[in-house]
Amino acid sequence: MPHLAFDDVTLHYLDEGSPTGAPLVFAHALGTGTLLWDDLLPLLPPGLRLIRYDARGHGASSTPPAPYTMGALIRDAERLMDHLGVRDAMFVGLSIGGMVAQGLAVKRPDLIRALVLSNTGAKIATPEIWAERIVTARRPGGMAELARASCTRWFPRAYVKAGQHLPWFEHLCKHDPEGYAGCAAAIAGTDFYTTTAGLRIPTLGIAGAEDGSTPPDLVRETTDLIPGSRFRLLRGTGHVPPIDAAPAYAACLGEFIAATGHIRQP
Repeated sequence: MPHLAFDDVTLHYLDEGSPTGAPLVFAHALGTGTLLWDDLLPLLPPGLRLIRYDARGHGASSTPPAPYTMGALIRDAERLMDHLGVRDAMFVGLSIGGMVAQGLAVKRPDLIRALVLSNTGAKIATPEIWAERIVTARRPGGMAELARASCTRWFPRAYVKAGQHLPWFEHLCKHDPEGYAGCAAAIAGTDFYTTTAGLRIPTLGIAGAEDGSTPPDLVRETTDLIPGSRFRLLRGTGHVPPIDAAPAYAACLGEFIAATGHIRQP
């Protein structure tokens, strides 16, 4: 299980697929981890280098004391890509991972040649909402309370009614409250409307029609900040389509990979 140690955090990452293939880097949603992409990756076109990692406070990465800043999360992704020698990647960021994607594309344009902003925004919710969630996370039973609310916002109603969300509910219940609080603070302090509007990079926005966390209008508004960007609305899915709609999500990514010429020919 590869880890990369820095002065303030140790990151767990997976570097899979073709070592010489065009790189895709994946940044996950709050409360999830590398496992968010498990069902998706086997459905992507062959010949790609597939890099995913657990953000600080998540999965097998370490959990520094909260709060975290968005700058720290962006720096983590930057240092990982530098360590792996990755340049000209397609960066796929979902939710908070999409905020990292926006910030990294502005800071290090040499690292990213194309951007996928999935179920995300230049600004997500309000500082007051995030402050309330941080308080909830730190009290007894708070993560279970947050997990119930998250699953309601994240997944389509039919998916929840069928109980298909339960493995993720259990995962969210077990999430480290400090890691949740740290990343929630980073989201609360982020407004990328001005910086993202300065990007000039091939971009695909993906939204779920039943997303209660980052509704389609927010994703479209954020994507539209970047001239020439594309937008796709996935019907019947919510905030985490790599989980509940992996085939449709993979088809979306595959089309964008082909359209941007990101697959390297032998």
